[in-house]
Order: sequence, then C-alpha cells, then structure tokens
Amino acid sequence: MKIWSTEHVFSYPWETVIKAAMRKYPNPMNPNVVGVDVLDRSLDAEGRLHSHRLLSTEWGLPGIVRAILGTNHTQTYVQEHSIVDPEKKKMELCSTNITLTNLISVDERLLYRPHPDNPDVTILTQEAIITVKGLSLGSYLEGMMAMRMSANAIKGWDAIEWIIKNSERENERASL
Repeated sequence: MKIWSTEHVFSYPWETVIKAAMRKYPNPMNPNVVGVDVLDRSLDAEGRLHSHRLLSTEWGLPGIVRAILGTNHTQTYVQEHSIVDPEKKKMELCSTNITLTNLISVDERLLYRPHPDNPDVTILTQEAIITVKGLSLGSYLEGMMAMRMSANAIKGWDAIEWIIKNSERENERASL
C-alpha cells in the first residue's frame, strides 16, 4: 500500500474554483478522460449538492506494466462521488476505480475549501491510497502509480486554471 498526498492553492475564491472543478472534464490537459456520465445528482435537506459520476479513462500503460498486470486492458472506469456544501464552503470528492479491482485499487479524496489565512484563495488537499494486490512487484507498481498521480495532479490544477480563464473570456465576450 502506498499513500500519496499533496496540496495546491488556487488564486481564486472558492466559488470560482468549485464551478471550474465541476466542469473539469473534458479538457486538453487530461486527454485520458474520454467520457463523463452523471449517474445521479441531487440536493439534500441542508442544500448540499451530491453528485455520482462515472469517468471513462484510456490509459496508455507501458508494455512492462501491462505484462506485470497480465492484461492488455487500457480502458478503465472510475466512480466519483462529490458533495458541495455552499454553507460551509467545502467540496469533497472521493473516487475509486471500478476496473481491474482484483489487481489495483486507487481510492482518492480531494477537499476544496477557502484558505484559512486568506479566504480569497482556495486550497485543495488531495490524498490517495494505492494498493496493488497479489503481485511480487506490487510496491514498485504502487510507487510508479504515485509518481503518475503527482504528474496528473498538476495537469488537473492546470485544467481548473484553464477552465477559469476560458470562463472569464466567455463572460467578457458576453458583456460586449
């Protein structure tokens, strides 16, 4: 088992970041996410938005990794649950793979909230538990996956920035 975590600060208010995070896919920074299906979305009695989505991904796994895993399967599916609490200004997103679970599990948690020292910026805390099951090179693969998660986290931050900037341009054009 490998535990991975990171933090990132966005120079935008929480509301702006959350709107972008909800529109994160598709984007040019994460072309491996090829589909997003909303399975359920509802408001609870406290006004929190609950979403359950299915992400379809296409990973170009290196040949050695496919050989170790014993599969040529490169399309995977991830289930994602999120709760947006506008009152507490908190968005929590949890995701887990539902493909290849007999070999690998990746449980990820993201938490978006206003920075405690500056409410005009947003802090994102990400953590994941990566477990490769029943393979002699499991810890090696877990380490590789953690490195890939770090690279993909940066792409995710860039995607949110890209969405925010595009939204700002769209708003400017709409007001002309």
